[in-house]
Amino acid sequence: MEMFCYQCEQTAKGEGCTRHGVCGKDPTVAKLQDVLVHVTKGVCQYAHRARAAGAADAEIDRFVVKSFFATLTNVNFDPSRFVDLIGQAVDVRRRAKSLYESAVESPEQLSGPATFEPAAGLDGLAEQASQVGIEARRRQYGDDVAGLQELIIYGVKGAAAYLDHAAILGVEDTSAYAQLHELVACVADELADAEALTGRALETGELNLRAMELLDQANTGTYGHPEPTQVRITPVAGPAILVSGHDLKDLAALLEQTQGTGINVYTHGEMLPCNAYPGLNKYDHLVGNYGGAWQNQQSEFEDFPGAILMTTNCLMKPKDSYKDRLFTSGVVGWPDVAHVSDGDFGPVIDAALAAPGFDGDAEEKAITVGFGRNAVLGVADKVIEAVKGGAVRHFFLVGGCDGAKPGRNYYTEFASAVPDDCVILTLACGKYRFNKLEFGDIGGIPRLLDVGQCNDAYSAVKIAGALADAFDCGVNDLPLSLVLSWYEQKAVAILLTLLNLGITDIRLGPSLPAFVTEPVLGVLVDKFGLKPITTPEQDLQTILS
Repeated sequence: MEMFCYQCEQTAKGEGCTRHGVCGKDPTVAKLQDVLVHVTKGVCQYAHRARAAGAADAEIDRFVVKSFFATLTNVNFDPSRFVDLIGQAVDVRRRAKSLYESAVESPEQLSGPATFEPAAGLDGLAEQASQVGIEARRRQYGDDVAGLQELIIYGVKGAAAYLDHAAILGVEDTSAYAQLHELVACVADELADAEALTGRALETGELNLRAMELLDQANTGTYGHPEPTQVRITPVAGPAILVSGHDLKDLAALLEQTQGTGINVYTHGEMLPCNAYPGLNKYDHLVGNYGGAWQNQQSEFEDFPGAILMTTNCLMKPKDSYKDRLFTSGVVGWPDVAHVSDGDFGPVIDAALAAPGFDGDAEEKAITVGFGRNAVLGVADKVIEAVKGGAVRHFFLVGGCDGAKPGRNYYTEFASAVPDDCVILTLACGKYRFNKLEFGDIGGIPRLLDVGQCNDAYSAVKIAGALADAFDCGVNDLPLSLVLSWYEQKAVAILLTLLNLGITDIRLGPSLPAFVTEPVLGVLVDKFGLKPITTPEQDLQTILS
């Protein structure tokens, strides 16, 4: 076994990648990520205890979220960057230790990740991974406990991504960092009680709700609330840049720097909702969206006749046909792919101007996005009246992470089969399974409401809460069903958030997480009614009956 990783939905055989990651990471990168996570756990051991004594350090807080974010699926594949991050983690851990020891009279002598010393050099680090990786903990604790520990860490990774995005826009909350450090420290301190770990996993959902709230505040505070917007999905003539990932600030900076250059900017994947923000769509050269979800990028990037910027996950192994016009930013990385730092997108602009661009306008086609909580709640009285009058029978939230693994056609078939008197809310890149289909409307209310990116699950939660208040009932009493797809750790964090909020009877697919063992799944089924998807026909019949 050269590596072991089971953090994403597409993990080999539904059990774990052992020779090469299905995501594209090689065993060296997988091992370096294991070491980085382990050292970062040590940072949290000290940071948690320091904060309990009233001492905190913003530099430590920000490094921890970037470190976890870098190990998210399909973010960074560059071994040299991970070697650097491990070195930084050791320095930050030393800083956190000093902070803790200065804050208390009799500091504990910590062990485990707090004292682990990484080897010098890539080979030595890769060799050490067997001591600190998942398989080592499975041997020590058994599959159930190790799986629960990983569930917490994966939820933290998802929340860390959102906290990092929010911090980039200047919105932070020290209490969120404190909770993150505490959750990681409990794993690093070898908490091995399954019931206690399950409780901590639900607390990770609470952390993620706060992270999504902060990011919502950052995005809407900077660029305005999304508004229902028609988005062109066919190209126009001229030089072009395609922006994929999730980061709004990078897109805004690129739009600012490309003004007057004649370059048209397109969104891709999870950047599609950016077209609905007033602070972004004010740029005339943000001309629309190109392509679909992340797993189609190799063919779509190859066909795109311009420069490509990948701002966050989800990056796949680049083809040689477009590698020289692909750029990464932020925590994203791939060996031998140009990385842009400090917000200077000059190299991306130069590559776009050197590329052929689109030679003509395609037939114009458009879809509608921008149904965040502000837009939906603005017409809440209309929605409530439609429900009370019987025009709207049921709401479905169908969305989540998309992926390439077989079985995801379920979501296309499910959405297509939803009866005409029902409304579908959707978010994240799972929407690409059906967002170009025609659903019509119910008395002026669109039957398909695109809420936004994966982090806009916060908007969906607020919409559900407002409807529950209007009908004087609990969210679980609403005519609302959640049918979700998952792929990576942000989806794990969102699921934990929904469970922490007490939302029941969620359907999840296309397969269940490999790190959630049968006994743990049994607990989630008994307590929350969590269930795997079956067939669109059977699930619809069960829900609507």
